Amino acid sequence: MLAQNPRKMEVFDYVLEVKDLSVIRSGKLVISDIDLKISKGEFVGIAGPNGSGKTTLLLSILGILEANSGRVRIYGCEPMCRSNDGRISWVSQAASNLPNNLRITVRELVKLGAISSRNMFFPNRNRINSIVDKAIEMVELKDVEHTDVARLSGGQRQRAVIARALASEADFIILDEPLVGIDREARSSLLKLLDGLCHDAGKTILMVSHDLAAILQTAHRMIYLEESIKFDGETSEFPELTEIAELRGIKPVHDESGKNQQTPEPVLIREEM
Repeated sequence: MLAQNPRKMEVFDYVLEVKDLSVIRSGKLVISDIDLKISKGEFVGIAGPNGSGKTTLLLSILGILEANSGRVRIYGCEPMCRSNDGRISWVSQAASNLPNNLRITVRELVKLGAISSRNMFFPNRNRINSIVDKAIEMVELKDVEHTDVARLSGGQRQRAVIARALASEADFIILDEPLVGIDREARSSLLKLLDGLCHDAGKTILMVSHDLAAILQTAHRMIYLEESIKFDGETSEFPELTEIAELRGIKPVHDESGKNQQTPEPVLIREEM
Protein backbone atom coordinates (compact mmCIF):
# COMPACT_ATOMS: atom_id res chain seq x y z
CA MET A 1 0.00 0.00 0.00
CA LEU A 2 1.04 3.58 -0.57
CA ALA A 3 2.11 5.56 2.47
CA GLN A 4 -0.70 7.35 4.25
CA ASN A 5 -0.48 11.09 4.71
CA PRO A 6 -1.12 11.92 8.40
CA ARG A 7 -3.27 14.93 7.54
CA LYS A 8 -5.67 12.64 5.67
CA MET A 9 -6.78 10.71 8.74
CA GLU A 10 -9.82 12.92 9.50
CA VAL A 11 -13.09 10.99 9.59
CA PHE A 12 -16.11 11.97 7.49
CA ASP A 13 -19.47 10.24 7.13
CA TYR A 14 -19.10 10.25 3.34
CA VAL A 15 -16.33 10.85 0.85
CA LEU A 16 -18.82 12.52 -1.51
CA GLU A 17 -22.19 14.16 -0.83
CA VAL A 18 -24.25 15.67 -3.64
CA LYS A 19 -27.57 17.30 -2.76
CA ASP A 20 -30.25 18.65 -5.14
CA LEU A 21 -27.65 19.33 -7.84
CA SER A 22 -28.82 20.86 -11.13
CA VAL A 23 -26.61 22.16 -13.95
CA ILE A 24 -27.57 24.14 -17.06
CA ARG A 25 -25.15 24.26 -20.02
CA SER A 26 -25.74 26.43 -23.10
CA GLY A 27 -29.27 27.14 -21.90
CA LYS A 28 -30.16 23.44 -21.54
CA LEU A 29 -30.84 21.58 -18.32
CA VAL A 30 -28.29 18.74 -18.39
CA ILE A 31 -28.64 17.22 -14.92
CA SER A 32 -31.30 17.92 -12.32
CA ASP A 33 -32.08 17.06 -8.70
CA ILE A 34 -29.04 14.81 -8.22
CA ASP A 35 -28.77 13.29 -4.74
CA LEU A 36 -25.74 11.07 -4.23
CA LYS A 37 -23.59 9.83 -1.35
CA ILE A 38 -20.45 7.70 -1.65
CA SER A 39 -18.66 6.08 1.28
CA LYS A 40 -14.97 5.29 1.69
CA GLY A 41 -13.85 2.20 -0.22
CA GLU A 42 -16.81 2.05 -2.60
CA PHE A 43 -16.40 1.39 -6.31
CA VAL A 44 -19.31 3.22 -7.96
CA GLY A 45 -20.02 3.03 -11.68
CA ILE A 46 -22.10 5.60 -13.56
CA ALA A 47 -23.71 4.60 -16.86
CA GLY A 48 -26.19 6.21 -19.21
CA PRO A 49 -26.73 7.05 -22.89
CA ASN A 50 -24.81 9.75 -24.76
CA GLY A 51 -25.80 13.20 -23.57
CA SER A 52 -27.23 11.90 -20.30
CA GLY A 53 -25.06 14.21 -18.19
CA LYS A 54 -22.38 11.80 -16.95
CA THR A 55 -19.36 13.99 -17.69
CA THR A 56 -21.26 17.09 -16.58
CA LEU A 57 -21.82 15.42 -13.21
CA LEU A 58 -18.12 14.58 -12.86
CA LEU A 59 -17.04 18.12 -13.79
CA SER A 60 -19.52 19.54 -11.28
CA ILE A 61 -18.21 17.25 -8.54
CA LEU A 62 -14.68 18.42 -9.32
CA GLY A 63 -15.78 22.07 -9.20
CA ILE A 64 -14.88 22.72 -12.85
CA LEU A 65 -18.53 23.42 -13.71
CA GLU A 66 -20.64 25.67 -11.51
CA ALA A 67 -23.96 24.29 -10.33
CA ASN A 68 -27.14 26.27 -10.90
CA SER A 69 -28.59 24.85 -7.71
CA GLY A 70 -27.67 22.35 -5.03
CA ARG A 71 -24.32 21.62 -3.46
CA VAL A 72 -21.35 19.25 -3.56
CA ARG A 73 -19.19 18.27 -0.58
CA ILE A 74 -16.03 16.18 -0.81
CA TYR A 75 -14.57 15.14 2.53
CA GLY A 76 -16.91 17.66 4.12
CA CYS A 77 -15.91 20.74 2.13
CA GLU A 78 -16.59 22.33 -1.26
CA PRO A 79 -14.80 21.16 -4.41
CA MET A 80 -11.32 22.62 -4.91
CA CYS A 81 -10.98 23.59 -1.24
CA ARG A 82 -7.36 23.67 -0.09
CA SER A 83 -7.84 21.03 2.58
CA ASN A 84 -8.57 18.49 -0.19
CA ASP A 85 -5.34 19.21 -2.04
CA GLY A 86 -3.91 15.85 -3.07
CA ARG A 87 -6.88 13.81 -1.86
CA ILE A 88 -8.71 13.69 -5.21
CA SER A 89 -7.37 12.56 -8.57
CA TRP A 90 -9.19 12.82 -11.91
CA VAL A 91 -8.32 10.56 -14.83
CA SER A 92 -9.99 12.22 -17.81
CA GLN A 93 -11.16 10.47 -20.96
CA ALA A 94 -8.20 11.89 -22.90
CA ALA A 95 -5.59 11.25 -20.20
CA SER A 96 -4.01 8.30 -22.00
CA ASN A 97 -4.21 9.86 -25.49
CA LEU A 98 -0.69 11.21 -25.37
CA PRO A 99 1.01 12.37 -28.59
CA ASN A 100 3.01 9.61 -30.29
CA ASN A 101 6.04 11.90 -30.54
CA LEU A 102 6.05 12.63 -26.79
CA ARG A 103 9.23 11.16 -25.31
CA ILE A 104 8.34 10.36 -21.71
CA THR A 105 8.80 7.04 -19.95
CA VAL A 106 6.26 5.34 -17.72
CA ARG A 107 8.35 6.17 -14.66
CA GLU A 108 8.65 9.84 -15.64
CA LEU A 109 4.89 10.07 -16.23
CA VAL A 110 4.08 8.48 -12.87
CA LYS A 111 6.60 10.72 -11.13
CA LEU A 112 4.65 13.78 -12.31
CA GLY A 113 1.79 12.58 -10.12
CA ALA A 114 4.02 12.56 -7.05
CA ILE A 115 5.03 16.21 -7.49
CA SER A 116 2.74 18.79 -5.91
CA SER A 117 2.78 22.30 -4.54
CA ARG A 118 3.80 20.82 -1.18
CA ASN A 119 7.05 19.27 -2.39
CA MET A 120 7.88 21.03 -5.65
CA PHE A 121 10.61 23.26 -4.21
CA PHE A 122 11.93 21.01 -1.43
CA PRO A 123 11.33 17.47 -2.67
CA ASN A 124 12.21 14.44 -0.60
CA ARG A 125 13.59 12.39 -3.49
CA ASN A 126 13.80 9.14 -1.57
CA ARG A 127 10.15 9.36 -0.54
CA ILE A 128 9.04 10.36 -4.07
CA ASN A 129 10.96 7.44 -5.59
CA SER A 130 9.39 5.08 -3.07
CA ILE A 131 5.88 6.35 -3.92
CA VAL A 132 6.56 5.99 -7.65
CA ASP A 133 7.93 2.46 -7.18
CA LYS A 134 4.82 1.37 -5.28
CA ALA A 135 2.43 2.97 -7.77
CA ILE A 136 4.13 1.23 -10.71
CA GLU A 137 4.09 -2.09 -8.87
CA MET A 138 0.38 -1.73 -8.08
CA VAL A 139 -0.50 -1.36 -11.77
CA GLU A 140 1.96 -4.12 -12.75
CA LEU A 141 4.09 -2.05 -15.13
CA LYS A 142 7.48 -2.67 -13.51
CA ASP A 143 8.79 -4.44 -16.60
CA VAL A 144 8.08 -1.40 -18.84
CA GLU A 145 8.79 1.45 -16.41
CA HIS A 146 11.64 2.78 -18.59
CA THR A 147 9.69 2.40 -21.84
CA ASP A 148 8.29 5.43 -23.67
CA VAL A 149 4.55 5.73 -23.06
CA ALA A 150 4.00 6.10 -26.83
CA ARG A 151 5.17 2.49 -27.28
CA LEU A 152 2.65 1.03 -24.83
CA SER A 153 -0.62 -0.67 -25.69
CA GLY A 154 -3.89 1.10 -24.90
CA GLY A 155 -4.39 -0.93 -21.74
CA GLN A 156 -0.86 -0.23 -20.53
CA ARG A 157 -1.33 3.49 -21.12
CA GLN A 158 -4.47 3.45 -19.00
CA ARG A 159 -2.57 1.68 -16.24
CA ALA A 160 0.20 4.28 -16.49
CA VAL A 161 -2.16 7.23 -16.03
CA ILE A 162 -3.85 5.44 -13.13
CA ALA A 163 -0.40 4.92 -11.59
CA ARG A 164 0.16 8.66 -11.93
CA ALA A 165 -3.08 9.19 -10.00
CA LEU A 166 -1.92 6.73 -7.33
CA ALA A 167 1.42 8.51 -7.02
CA SER A 168 -0.45 11.63 -5.95
CA GLU A 169 -1.59 9.56 -2.93
CA ALA A 170 -5.17 10.49 -3.76
CA ASP A 171 -7.82 8.62 -1.76
CA PHE A 172 -10.69 9.43 -4.14
CA ILE A 173 -10.11 8.55 -7.81
CA ILE A 174 -12.55 9.75 -10.48
CA LEU A 175 -12.33 8.19 -13.94
CA ASP A 176 -14.11 9.29 -17.12
CA GLU A 177 -14.41 6.48 -19.71
CA PRO A 178 -11.16 4.64 -18.85
CA LEU A 179 -12.16 1.61 -20.97
CA VAL A 180 -12.37 3.39 -24.33
CA GLY A 181 -9.91 2.15 -26.94
CA ILE A 182 -8.56 -0.91 -25.09
CA ASP A 183 -9.10 -4.55 -25.97
CA ARG A 184 -11.15 -7.07 -24.00
CA GLU A 185 -8.24 -8.69 -22.18
CA ALA A 186 -6.76 -5.33 -21.14
CA ARG A 187 -10.22 -4.14 -20.09
CA SER A 188 -10.69 -7.11 -17.76
CA SER A 189 -7.22 -6.64 -16.29
CA LEU A 190 -7.81 -2.92 -15.69
CA LEU A 191 -11.16 -3.53 -13.99
CA LYS A 192 -9.56 -6.13 -11.72
CA LEU A 193 -6.91 -3.55 -10.82
CA LEU A 194 -9.55 -0.94 -9.92
CA ASP A 195 -11.46 -3.42 -7.78
CA GLY A 196 -8.23 -4.30 -5.99
CA LEU A 197 -7.51 -0.63 -5.28
CA CYS A 198 -10.77 -0.45 -3.34
CA HIS A 199 -10.39 -3.74 -1.45
CA ASP A 200 -6.64 -3.73 -0.84
CA ALA A 201 -5.62 -0.06 -0.80
CA GLY A 202 -8.79 1.54 0.61
CA LYS A 203 -9.31 3.80 -2.40
CA THR A 204 -12.73 5.18 -3.33
CA ILE A 205 -13.49 5.06 -7.05
CA LEU A 206 -16.15 6.79 -9.14
CA MET A 207 -16.07 5.64 -12.76
CA VAL A 208 -18.13 6.73 -15.77
CA SER A 209 -18.36 4.22 -18.62
CA HIS A 210 -20.53 3.42 -21.62
CA ASP A 211 -19.64 -0.24 -21.04
CA LEU A 212 -22.68 -1.28 -19.05
CA ALA A 213 -21.59 -4.93 -18.85
CA ALA A 214 -18.19 -3.96 -17.46
CA ILE A 215 -19.73 -1.86 -14.70
CA LEU A 216 -22.20 -4.60 -13.81
CA GLN A 217 -19.39 -7.16 -13.50
CA THR A 218 -17.01 -4.95 -11.53
CA ALA A 219 -18.50 -2.02 -9.63
CA HIS A 220 -19.97 -2.53 -6.17
CA ARG A 221 -22.74 -0.06 -6.90
CA MET A 222 -24.41 1.15 -10.08
CA ILE A 223 -25.92 4.52 -10.96
CA TYR A 224 -27.95 4.92 -14.14
CA LEU A 225 -28.13 8.56 -15.15
CA GLU A 226 -30.26 10.30 -17.73
CA GLU A 227 -30.62 13.94 -16.66
CA SER A 228 -31.62 12.62 -13.23
CA ILE A 229 -30.71 9.40 -11.42
CA LYS A 230 -33.00 6.63 -12.64
CA PHE A 231 -31.34 3.86 -10.62
CA ASP A 232 -28.92 3.76 -7.70
CA GLY A 233 -28.20 0.47 -6.01
CA GLU A 234 -26.14 -2.69 -5.96
CA THR A 235 -25.17 -4.01 -9.38
CA SER A 236 -26.96 -7.29 -8.63
CA GLU A 237 -30.22 -5.35 -8.38
CA PHE A 238 -29.86 -3.52 -11.68
CA PRO A 239 -33.03 -4.00 -13.79
CA GLU A 240 -33.36 -6.01 -17.00
CA LEU A 241 -33.23 -4.31 -20.41
CA THR A 242 -37.02 -4.01 -20.64
CA GLU A 243 -37.10 -2.25 -17.29
CA ILE A 244 -34.28 0.08 -18.39
CA ALA A 245 -36.39 1.05 -21.39
CA GLU A 246 -39.26 1.85 -19.03
CA LEU A 247 -36.92 3.96 -16.89
CA ARG A 248 -36.00 5.91 -20.02
CA GLY A 249 -39.65 6.31 -21.03
CA ILE A 250 -39.25 4.13 -24.14
CA LYS A 251 -42.43 2.23 -25.01
CA PRO A 252 -42.62 -0.92 -27.16
CA VAL A 253 -43.49 -0.26 -30.80
CA HIS A 254 -44.66 -3.81 -31.54
CA ASP A 255 -47.93 -5.52 -30.64
CA GLU A 256 -48.09 -8.81 -28.76
CA SER A 257 -47.50 -10.84 -31.90
CA GLY A 258 -44.18 -9.02 -32.40
CA LYS A 259 -45.29 -7.19 -35.52
CA ASN A 260 -45.58 -3.47 -36.09
CA GLN A 261 -48.96 -2.16 -35.04
CA GLN A 262 -49.26 -0.47 -38.41
CA THR A 263 -47.91 -2.54 -41.25
CA PRO A 264 -47.49 -0.54 -44.46
CA GLU A 265 -48.78 -1.93 -47.74
CA PRO A 266 -46.08 -3.61 -49.84
CA VAL A 267 -44.59 -1.41 -52.50
CA LEU A 268 -43.97 -2.96 -55.92
CA ILE A 269 -40.83 -1.74 -57.61
CA ARG A 270 -40.90 -1.96 -61.40
CA GLU A 271 -37.53 -2.28 -63.01
CA GLU A 272 -36.94 0.31 -65.71
CA MET A 273 -36.16 -1.10 -69.11
